[in-house]
Amino acid sequence: MWENIIDIKEEVKEALEKGIPIVSLESTIISHGMPYPENVETAKVLEDIIRENGAVPATIGIIKGRIKVGLEEDELEFLAKDKNIVKVSRRDFPEVIALKKSGATTVAATMIISDIVGIKVFATGGIGGVHRGYSEILDISQDLEELSRTNVAVICAGVKSILDIRSTLEYLETKSVPVYVLGSDEFPAFYTRNSGIVADTRIDNIEELALIVKTKWDYGFNGGVVVANPIPEEFSFNSEEIDEVINKALKEAKEKQIEGKKVTPYLLSKIKEITKGESLKANIELVKHNTKVAAELAVKMTNI
Repeated sequence: MWENIIDIKEEVKEALEKGIPIVSLESTIISHGMPYPENVETAKVLEDIIRENGAVPATIGIIKGRIKVGLEEDELEFLAKDKNIVKVSRRDFPEVIALKKSGATTVAATMIISDIVGIKVFATGGIGGVHRGYSEILDISQDLEELSRTNVAVICAGVKSILDIRSTLEYLETKSVPVYVLGSDEFPAFYTRNSGIVADTRIDNIEELALIVKTKWDYGFNGGVVVANPIPEEFSFNSEEIDEVINKALKEAKEKQIEGKKVTPYLLSKIKEITKGESLKANIELVKHNTKVAAELAVKMTNI
């Protein structure tokens, strides 16, 4: 059934057939995470980084009801510019496909399509999670549910700082999702390397990480893997300063009664405004860093 609505770019199709390592990329970061032209420029840079590190990029999106695994340049431009792009998670697929809408895939949606076509490594900025104030409004990202069931390794800079990180990690533990932190004893918090939360498992070696992930799936322990890769030191915010910015943005979002899918794009835009663009620079650098690690992991897993 899925093959009837999925178009796989020739470069990606060849890699799947020949067992060449592949890294998938989401498109929400293009449509809802960054402004134009930084969004499309970053998307192209990420694909280049994957190729430079021995793997094939597969940016995933939906164009007029067709799922695209690997986007052409004009498709990237369309997702970057069009104002009617739907933010797609698991529950949105039927509507977007049936009504032939265009959509940008979230972490959850990108994982689903990656798994269907056979891609095991996915690079993103930060995963969604339990929102702050969830005791008042039960707002938990679908990303966490997808991680509990879908066999894809997600390389990220941790949980987005705008979320309740500790509660998110507790939720992941409940769902038996392993969380590995690269090169740090502390779980990262997206814009900053420091969250104040001790890492459950620190990994310093990509070869070991590849072996762990492959063993997990080889022995039938289904579900995703979170690989938390701290933002490079030179781009990391001071944790107290960014917390102050985030709290201000959260307060304004609450006052304006912004909820659901609109929360994260609003907060990212507001944080960019308050930090005078510095948060956007950090966002770009951390996702570039994650993409390099993802390519390295995909190559190692292919060679085991």
